Amino acid sequence: MIKVFYTTAVAFALTAFSFSSQTEFSENKKLSSIYDYSCKDLNGDQFDFTALKGKRVLIVNTASKCGYTSQYEDLQKLYETYGGDKFIIVGFPANNFGKQEPGSNEEIASFCQKNYGVTFPMMEKSSVKGEDINELYSWLTQKDLNGVEDESVSWNFNKFLIDENGNWVTKYGSNVNPLDEKIVSFAKGK
Repeated sequence: MIKVFYTTAVAFALTAFSFSSQTEFSENKKLSSIYDYSCKDLNGDQFDFTALKGKRVLIVNTASKCGYTSQYEDLQKLYETYGGDKFIIVGFPANNFGKQEPGSNEEIASFCQKNYGVTFPMMEKSSVKGEDINELYSWLTQKDLNGVEDESVSWNFNKFLIDENGNWVTKYGSNVNPLDEKIVSFAKGK
């Protein structure tokens, strides 16, 4: 009788420990939302992504000395046409590819304004891949954080789309122009 009780008690304790460990793991592995992030913009001011609730978002990694740099012009056109209460573009200057963004935050801001009249939010220069990856880009590229897809940033001007509820939608490569019908349709809310 004692042996049966002891065996039952051990089995119960192991089951409770296993359940407790799984619950703890699930809580630690909890998916995050784009709204859980913030970073500094080119001016050094804090930009809180909760401000984007209810908006569709295009996030793009940029560079000033890239063959795709002229996409700034079309990004600005897209923003002027559809940006506002329902759609926004957020740029992330990065020097990860071919060292094509060598400038300081001040130089990047000046370049964007002078050459393309950029008015959409631009974040401070940061890494979009590797060991020093920006936390938001970790979310954009890791399924265990965004809940949808593992992706990589393959070059400058990759575009990530986030819906108005903060959900990861899709990613487009550098060769997809910001005025491509798929992106325009997204910006329109279709």
